[in-house]
Amino acid sequence: MADEPLVLGIETSCDETGVGIVRGTTLLADAVASSVDEHARFGGVVPEVASRAHLEAMVPTIDRALKEAGVSAKDLDGIAVTAGPGLAGALLVGVSAAKTYAYALGKPLYGVNHLASHICVDQLEHGPLPEPTMALLVSGGHSSLLLSSDITSDVRPMGATIDDAAGEAFDKIARVLNLGFPGGPVIDRYAREGDPAAIAFPRGLTGPRDPAYDFSFSGLKTSVARWIEARRAAGEEVPVRDVAASFQEAVVDVLTRKAVRACKDEGVDHLMIGGGVAANSRLRALAQERCEKAGIRLRVPRPKLCTDNGAMVAALGAEMVTRGRAASSWDLSADSSLPVTDPHVPGHEQDGGHDHVHEISKENLYS
Repeated sequence: MADEPLVLGIETSCDETGVGIVRGTTLLADAVASSVDEHARFGGVVPEVASRAHLEAMVPTIDRALKEAGVSAKDLDGIAVTAGPGLAGALLVGVSAAKTYAYALGKPLYGVNHLASHICVDQLEHGPLPEPTMALLVSGGHSSLLLSSDITSDVRPMGATIDDAAGEAFDKIARVLNLGFPGGPVIDRYAREGDPAAIAFPRGLTGPRDPAYDFSFSGLKTSVARWIEARRAAGEEVPVRDVAASFQEAVVDVLTRKAVRACKDEGVDHLMIGGGVAANSRLRALAQERCEKAGIRLRVPRPKLCTDNGAMVAALGAEMVTRGRAASSWDLSADSSLPVTDPHVPGHEQDGGHDHVHEISKENLYS
């Protein structure tokens, strides 16, 4: 185990300041500082607020992770950071911090992809990823079906949302129902006491001529909102639990149906689900049911590893080190629209990435 790479990962793509430390595929620390309460009064994430929160939380969260892992910063074999996609300002805070620590410690820097990290985190729970891996990623900003034959270099998009992401739809419906923010957990909670068949809400992009693997939740969101508005206009009580359950069922029905279909079409006998919405209890249950019927093995990390965290970034960084991937250059920058086809941002060939020698001693810069 001592021969496996010890990597620290920094995640700041949205409103969570996450710092994780792994040794190979073993999780040693997962420290998170959330600014969700600061965004709740606005009903959604405010980029400027998120960036300031990251600035304030960064050093204390890194120190907390190192203490939790029981390691010294100088013992690290590398530092990984989310380079994109995400909120530009928030990403810049994380990238700047990672570059500073890496330079001061004389360690290689790995700028990695947020979505690929969500896939790689499953290694911390269930061991090495099968190759190829089919992954369904569902969060506040993404709903994607991805096929990866090598998580460090080859991730192929199969399908994605053409409008609202699943998590975004959860937030919007929770707002219409006056349930607060974030919407995912509260909708899940209310849905457990409701009837998922009470209201026949539409399933987007499930017609015979629709794209097989793409998603659309904007029409569903509008349908639910209009249903609620019509009841209120008529002076009728809105059955919140039934609405929540029926809406949630419409979302997870489409997600799981398309994911299982993709596995069958590609001949992949397993499915990995990640992202914040993967913590949803109904999504997990329906995915398990449909995968079992189709003879597909389901892999879903525990809920804490599904939401944005530094552990997932560290996991992908450790895989980069293990497979000998090139480290990133010092001119690494944040890319809010970094494509998933770029699992990481390597160094420039002309400068050899981090292979060049720094002209200062770094052992004394951080203790």
